[in-house]
Amino acid sequence: MRTLPPDLAAHLAGDASTLCHAWRLQRKDGVVLGFTDHDRDLVLDGVTYEAATGLSASEASAETDMVTGGMEVAGALISDRLSEAELAAGAFDHARIETFLVNWSAPEERLLLRVGHIGEVLREDGAFRVEIRGLAAGLDEPQGRVFRTPCDADLGDARCRVDLEDPAFRGSGTVVAAQDGRRFTIAGLEAFAAGWFERGTLTWGSGANAGRRAVVKSQREVAGQPTVELWNAMTGQIEPGDTFTVTAGCDKRFETCREKFGNRLNFRGFPHMPGNDFALGYARNGSRNNGGRL
Repeated sequence: MRTLPPDLAAHLAGDASTLCHAWRLQRKDGVVLGFTDHDRDLVLDGVTYEAATGLSASEASAETDMVTGGMEVAGALISDRLSEAELAAGAFDHARIETFLVNWSAPEERLLLRVGHIGEVLREDGAFRVEIRGLAAGLDEPQGRVFRTPCDADLGDARCRVDLEDPAFRGSGTVVAAQDGRRFTIAGLEAFAAGWFERGTLTWGSGANAGRRAVVKSQREVAGQPTVELWNAMTGQIEPGDTFTVTAGCDKRFETCREKFGNRLNFRGFPHMPGNDFALGYARNGSRNNGGRL
C-alpha cells in the first residue's frame, strides 16, 4: 500500500492534473543526471531534470511475492548528457535510477514510484531503450560460494591474492596498426609468451578510448605480427600510437593457477570434485572399486 503525500493526493482528486515523469540517474562514478518527459526543465532538490530529451516510459509492472518487476524508458539521443559512445562504453551500466511522478506546476508535490538500476541498454538508429530493473532483481543473482571444479574468484581479488602489479603479470604496449575496433597489431609485449594475456583486462592509456577497459580474446602472432583481439569492439576509433596496459588472464583451472601464477594454495575451486560422469557411473571389472583415493 502506497501513501500519497497530502498535497499530491489533493491535486489528483481535482478535475485536472498537471503530471509528468522524472528520472534521477546516478552513475557508478557518482555523476547525477536528471530527465523528464515534461516540455520544460524541472529542478528537484538542486538537480535539474532536463526536458525535451525524447524520453518516454513504458507501462511499469509490479508483482506480488518475490517476482521481479520492471519497466523500460525509451528515447532519442537528443540530450548532450546522453552520448552514444558513453552508453556503448558501459558508463550507465548498473546505474541507480529513481522514477518520480511530479506535479510540474508545483514540483515539490511528487511521489517516488520506484527505485532500481539500469539493466540492458539497446541502441539503434540514434535511439535507445533502457531496461529498468527493480530491487528484487538482485534476488535472481547467485549469492555465496559456487561449488564447482574451476575457481570462482576473480583474478587479483582478496580471495585470489595474485598481485597483478607484478611485472610478470602486467605489460604495456602500443598499437602499430588497427584492423577494426577489435583487432590490432601491437608492439611492447615481446617479452611475454603468446596467449599470456588472453582473458586478461586491457586498459587504454591514450586515444579515443582512454580510460576504458576491454577483455582480451586472443594474443598471438598473425602473419608474423603480434596481434591482440578483444571480445567486444571499442566504441572509439583505435589508432596507431594508442597506448595500453594489459594484465594476465586466467582460465580458472587448477593447473593454470599452479603453473602460471604459483598460487595453488589460494585456488578457490574444487579440482578433485567428481563430475557428472563419475557420479552417474557404475562399477566395472578392472576398475578401482575399493573406496580408496583416486
